[in-house]
Amino acid sequence: MRDQVLGGEKEMGSEQKRRGSGITMSDVARAVGVSAMTVSNTFRNPDIVQPETRKRVLAIASKLGYVPNSIAGNLTSGQSRVIAVVTPSIRNSNFADMIICLERALTRAGYHLIISMVETDEKELPAMTALVGRRVDGIVIAGNILTESARELLRKTTIPVVETWNINGPAIDMVAGFSERDAGESATRLLIESGCRRIGLLCVDNPLHSRYGERQRGFEDALKRAGLDSGLVVRIADKSGYGGGATGIADLIDRAADLDGVFCMTDVLAVGALFECQRRGIQVPSDLSIVGFGDYEIAKQIPPGLTTVHSPGDRIGEVAAELILARLNGDPGVNRRVDTGFHLVRRGSA
Repeated sequence: MRDQVLGGEKEMGSEQKRRGSGITMSDVARAVGVSAMTVSNTFRNPDIVQPETRKRVLAIASKLGYVPNSIAGNLTSGQSRVIAVVTPSIRNSNFADMIICLERALTRAGYHLIISMVETDEKELPAMTALVGRRVDGIVIAGNILTESARELLRKTTIPVVETWNINGPAIDMVAGFSERDAGESATRLLIESGCRRIGLLCVDNPLHSRYGERQRGFEDALKRAGLDSGLVVRIADKSGYGGGATGIADLIDRAADLDGVFCMTDVLAVGALFECQRRGIQVPSDLSIVGFGDYEIAKQIPPGLTTVHSPGDRIGEVAAELILARLNGDPGVNRRVDTGFHLVRRGSA
């Protein structure tokens, strides 16, 4: 039988049927008693189909298990209606908040969100190549791309790209987030203003995440301005969890008996440090002040309450969606760099 294109959807041959749902647009049209074009318009241009007809088409399509061929529709419209978010982790609650808010905003605008996990820099270029090849309408990156090959690929595309979290440094296209360096400096300055003079840093050892390096530079900035030593740093393996914070604080204490303050690059490390202080009988904050980063849910619950940097994952997700949608809608006045800000949440640990 000759292939026929109707409303952007190509009728499937027998091989395509085996790979797809098996039900074609013509099958639905015959069952309803309408033309294939009416079925096509029901899904692609529903406003031009009579309500009663549209209702019957949708009911029969659902009963038969018909799914429109979105690839053919994409070729016709030039849009996939799909946005990708690239994230190094879904365990991080701030990233999860960002993705949830991003998805909600995009869904309201008629787009679907897909997630690509990129945990190492070796995976960056293959992931970006796959997304560009699938013609997604936009890419949101949780963090910043590090490898020059992946950055160069994205620069050469016309796909809108939003990097998130850290707004410092050159951007591929658009950025939504805050200065991780300023946040690290503010957290360390809080310890200094609380009277701490021997301050250590628990640093996540993961070169893929440039934001950790920015936080460390902020830590060093604050101590340098105060005339204090910034060399008391312990690097913790990424994904070491609470145990990493416990071993890290033990290491700091062994290296500096006069340790009186610690800035932890994540709340996970900070909570692990608090657990270890409890085991050792170290009173927080009278003996040792601790500041975290992230304002995770556990920060509110663990005694004596974790002082931390609140990074607005939800707001970052909303802004990223706004930037992508504005670009797709042809808005010439899109702000390429949006600072969502951050703030310190002071609780009992400092």
